[in-house]
Amino acid sequence: MGPVFQSVVVLLASALAWLLYEYVVKAIRSPLRRLPGPISRGIFANHLTFAMDPIWSAAAQDQWSKRFGLNLRIKGFNWFDNRLLTLDPRAVHYILHNPQLYEKPTISRRYLAHLIGEGLLATEGPQHRQQRKVMNPAFSPSNLRALTPVFFTKAFQLRDKWLSLMEVPRDGSILNVSRWISRATFDVIGVAGFGYEFNAIEEENEAVYLAYKVMFDETVNQGQSMFNLASMYFPFIRRVFRTREVRINEASQATIAEAGKTLVEKKKREFQEGNKESRDLLSLLVRSNLAPETDPSQRITDVSIANQINTFLFAGSDTTSLAISWCILLLAQHQDIQQRLRNELVDEEGGMSADNEFATADFFVQLDKLPYLDNVCKEILRSIPPVHSSIRMALKDDIIPISSPMRWEDRKGKTIKVEAHPSGIKIAKGEYIHIPFEGLNLAKHVWGEDAHEFKPDRWNHLPDAARSAPGLYSNIMTFGYGPRSCIGMRFSLMEMKTFLFVLLRSFRFDDPPRVRKVNVIVTRPYVKGSLKEGTQMPIRVTSIGVHGKDPSLT
Repeated sequence: MGPVFQSVVVLLASALAWLLYEYVVKAIRSPLRRLPGPISRGIFANHLTFAMDPIWSAAAQDQWSKRFGLNLRIKGFNWFDNRLLTLDPRAVHYILHNPQLYEKPTISRRYLAHLIGEGLLATEGPQHRQQRKVMNPAFSPSNLRALTPVFFTKAFQLRDKWLSLMEVPRDGSILNVSRWISRATFDVIGVAGFGYEFNAIEEENEAVYLAYKVMFDETVNQGQSMFNLASMYFPFIRRVFRTREVRINEASQATIAEAGKTLVEKKKREFQEGNKESRDLLSLLVRSNLAPETDPSQRITDVSIANQINTFLFAGSDTTSLAISWCILLLAQHQDIQQRLRNELVDEEGGMSADNEFATADFFVQLDKLPYLDNVCKEILRSIPPVHSSIRMALKDDIIPISSPMRWEDRKGKTIKVEAHPSGIKIAKGEYIHIPFEGLNLAKHVWGEDAHEFKPDRWNHLPDAARSAPGLYSNIMTFGYGPRSCIGMRFSLMEMKTFLFVLLRSFRFDDPPRVRKVNVIVTRPYVKGSLKEGTQMPIRVTSIGVHGKDPSLT
């Protein structure tokens, strides 16, 4: 036997030993193996579809919680991959409030980073804390109030664009609402985020806008490919196999990175020249980063600031546009709710007629207090959170506290109690935890038997369990929870309420399509039977006058 052959044998034996340890020994020794959970039939059978696919997840998780309790074991990619899925408010609170113990898995962060850079959504630990500390001042209430005119201006521009597309306004037109809302929110984040005009409502030809949209349309919105999944685990695959998807991604990232570099340099020059008039988020971020009171050791690099631009584009356009789009779909499905909300918004006109009379921070304060608008926004964000769920990985062996002793029922309905540990659930270093944001928002044991229904009036009389549920916003998990919760929550809510105010006073939404929810980073709408055509939400949009009145009277 030659030395080369011996080396190959040793290498293969070592690889086999590693695989056996990682995927067999660890699974057998896993403390999660003792938890109750659904049966997995076959070595490659798993529960990920029922945990992460919005078509099945809410119903499946309700059934699981009834049978197995709020903390259960599910299988990941195969029988050896034990994971914890928790609907337990105490466990969720503990996990999300301890990012030093539980962080996003490397694989998830790697995938996010190759799409939107190493910004706030894709970093962990000291790097994330440093970025967030510098960014916090930009999202203060006073700074966001100053952006009010941007929200209204773009909402009115979208209204006028839709009116121009209608040959006979009173007959309405079928519009791909989700695409149009996405174009508008992209414009909002351009101006509010960077002081940059994409002009996406009018034309889809700006370089950065096209790079971003092409990247997501070609590499994400068509669903996860096997190549994508493999490259998350083995990044070198993208360097070896230069597929069309890889080339599009790299070209798009290069365009966005170059624009980001230029914008950061411009904002730094403005700061150095003493220009403090710009109120966009990037200007405020640069000022915060370079302020004398900021310790030089706590400042983030220009590259890190540029990475935030990519994050702003994703979080500031995609997630908010989806929330508004899902809201319009549900309002089209519930005409009574749509008209009731419109009545409240038209009454709020208060004698004003010019668009610029609405576009003030003082007017938004009035708008923000409208009770039914607030209820509708809360209910849509509860019903269809743009971010379906999140995954965390234990960085060390730990015990997760739980709200009550574990119990489950056997197949005959007999209740069994388990005391795996008197104070909580034991978890081993490296094991995954699924935190189902949608599942927590729709849990019947929290929100009642009508939890899966769209009912804005529920917010007038919430169950006690809902009042104590975890969540950054109104006891729902849509914006996350804990130190890593969404920094742009207030920005998103302001934008959502502004667009609903303008659009519902001008249009009626009818003929909703049969839409399927698909979880591809965020929950996107696909028309049933037309999945290959990508994200779309065609709805009949009919003009009812610029101020909520019949167009024949205006």
